[in-house]
Amino acid sequence: MDRDGRDARARPPEHDRSFDEFVAATSTALWRSAFLLTGDAHRAEDLLQTALVKAWRRWDRLERREAAQAYVRRAMVTTYTDWWRRRWRGETPTATLPDRPGGPGGSGGSGGLDLVDDAADRVEVRHDVLVALAALPRGQRAVVVLRYFDDLTERQTAEVLGISVGTVKSQASRALAALRSSPSLATRLPGDQP
Repeated sequence: MDRDGRDARARPPEHDRSFDEFVAATSTALWRSAFLLTGDAHRAEDLLQTALVKAWRRWDRLERREAAQAYVRRAMVTTYTDWWRRRWRGETPTATLPDRPGGPGGSGGSGGLDLVDDAADRVEVRHDVLVALAALPRGQRAVVVLRYFDDLTERQTAEVLGISVGTVKSQASRALAALRSSPSLATRLPGDQP
């Protein structure tokens, strides 16, 4: 039985098929968002899996697949916040980066961090960005991930986070100011560019 009292085994096959298609199409981008929120590959996998389970339970109610992606992003942010509040530390992050850049599948994509051509420099830039993101308060970090890494509009970000557009703007402004002054990015950012 799911939380709504329905037998999960009674779901039609198209429920699972459409959910599987959704996961296949969006999991890499969603994992990247989870990784940017948590700063750890294993916790990112746990976070994404938890959010996908929540979406699967409500899959029949999500009419548009765009709404499904927003629902999963919202579930990731709220779950991440809940874990932070509880000081969840099920795994200990390490100072070393994964051997394969790009997250699951080792696609080599850097999620918008292609500031340099050399692979070693990309790994170093990615590390510096993750260090700078980790220093942000969780609300600012969520706004930066959704706005600049997931390329959501201010309105979409506000909807995902359940906050006003004005709050998104102020959180983004504060976060960008903090990132500009971050010691880990000081050598990476020419002039005043974010």
